[in-house]
Amino acid sequence: MSELTLASDPEDATALQSAEAHHARLAGELAGRVRMLLTAVDRDPSAAEKIHAGLVAFCDRSLLPHAAAEEAALYPAAHRMPEARLLVESLIGEHRCLTTLVGALRAAPDPADAAADARALQVLFEEHLAKENGLVLPLLAMTPDVRLAELLTDMHHRLANDPSTKGATQDQHNEEGHDMDERRSEETGGCGGVCGCGGGNEENEPQLDVRDVPHAIRHATVFGALDAVPAGTAMVLVAHHDPLPLLAQIEQRSPGVFSVEYLERGPEAWRLRLSHR
Repeated sequence: MSELTLASDPEDATALQSAEAHHARLAGELAGRVRMLLTAVDRDPSAAEKIHAGLVAFCDRSLLPHAAAEEAALYPAAHRMPEARLLVESLIGEHRCLTTLVGALRAAPDPADAAADARALQVLFEEHLAKENGLVLPLLAMTPDVRLAELLTDMHHRLANDPSTKGATQDQHNEEGHDMDERRSEETGGCGGVCGCGGGNEENEPQLDVRDVPHAIRHATVFGALDAVPAGTAMVLVAHHDPLPLLAQIEQRSPGVFSVEYLERGPEAWRLRLSHR
């Protein structure tokens, strides 16, 4: 059964779904990077330093500019509605908290000190997006004299012209294409040509178990985690089935960058080593 989308016109319904998908990609990448940091702190301090730096860079180029663009292009329309005014003001306050947590991450002397702030950032951001997806965006989409599609176009224009978001806009388009590629891969059963074998000390490699990750952000979480894996190292992915569509997306996203070794092939869990060449 498909979800019911309430909107004043079909264009706004499509815009609402697109905004929710973009939020899922942001939340997924943040979750993947945070998980990698938390596991690397205990297993590989040298890799944790690079993952820490990558997490801060992701926040600077994607998370914080996204929040600023929302305040400039999206929030004013909702703030003019009496029923949403206090909510929008609280969301702006959460943006300030997100900025403070990113600042704490940036100033942390080592990854271990940054771990608690990273987890707090993830929790707050996910709760923040839940309010936007469940309250603000539907309200804007249902209001006849508001055009959500135009607001989001303005927001994306601001992001595209923000120098701090270099590469983020193209990544968004690539991820949208992956949604279609996933369906094709499920039909063909292809793995994208990334299967291979490799070595490594599994005990010292960070592990990403996606079995408890919500489906909407599962692949984005893996992408975020892989972006945090330095060259010459690897991570272990744990899934509840053979992730052939995901492997195809990884190869399409980063051709030839990752090799794959199956460590366990079900039935309870599929475990794969993804090595960054």
